[in-house]
Amino acid sequence: MRALIALILVLGACLPRVGSAQENPSSPLVALETADDSRGWEAVGRLNLGTRGFCTGTLIAYDMVLTAAHCLFDKETGARVDPATIQFLVGWRNGRALAYRTARKALPHPDYIYAGDEGVDRVAYDVALVQLDQPVRMSNVQPFDLDVRPSTGDEVGIVSYAQDRAEVPSLQETCHVLSREAAAIVMDCSVDFGSSGAPVFSFRDGVARVVSVVSAKAQLDGQTVSLGVSLDEPLALLRAEMANDIRGTLGRDGVRVISGGTAGGAKFLRPADAAEAP
Repeated sequence: MRALIALILVLGACLPRVGSAQENPSSPLVALETADDSRGWEAVGRLNLGTRGFCTGTLIAYDMVLTAAHCLFDKETGARVDPATIQFLVGWRNGRALAYRTARKALPHPDYIYAGDEGVDRVAYDVALVQLDQPVRMSNVQPFDLDVRPSTGDEVGIVSYAQDRAEVPSLQETCHVLSREAAAIVMDCSVDFGSSGAPVFSFRDGVARVVSVVSAKAQLDGQTVSLGVSLDEPLALLRAEMANDIRGTLGRDGVRVISGGTAGGAKFLRPADAAEAP
């Protein structure tokens, strides 16, 4: 708990730099209602977690989905979700998907810790890979490449599902990196329950590449922010673990997840609650 409060203070100290983002405000969420709207974003899909909720996921290979580690845990019991109950709905829109795949393996980062006291340190490892039972090989579904993590002040974008927009993905073409800390990338991107695991994109040279994954929504000094994972080292280790079919050992400490009903998804960190605790 003390670690959480300390990190909040560090992040809060960085918030005055938000002024540059306010001068160039973030764009609104735009629903990708049609095939034309969704063109280029087909590799983003809804990751159904049995009947208990969903997250957002992204193809980074024909058979590999990138998402958040906490999506692979049952919110009520803290137990790992059975991969056999996970389904990836490729390009899900208005009741139909371009392809339907079930999970063969689902692997959270080995250093991710789910259950226990609140804290944002774990955001650094809140990343997971889901290997599909069959690759998605379609001409209009191209997995996304990765890019280096963004710097403070960079513009990024996000495509996500959420509890109030579960049937259609939404694009926020412009939001901002407010701060880049050791444990998290702090952004002003708009997320909600179900947005966990959503890809954060850079647009260097006009090409969308994944630079982060949404982990949580937080309140810092009264401002709503989103927290993302820095992918570089965590994803490299996770890929090696997946390639070797090694299951990481999980501890018992973690972020408390506030239920979003059957929608599931993004966590909400409550710094105010932590600060008031003895």
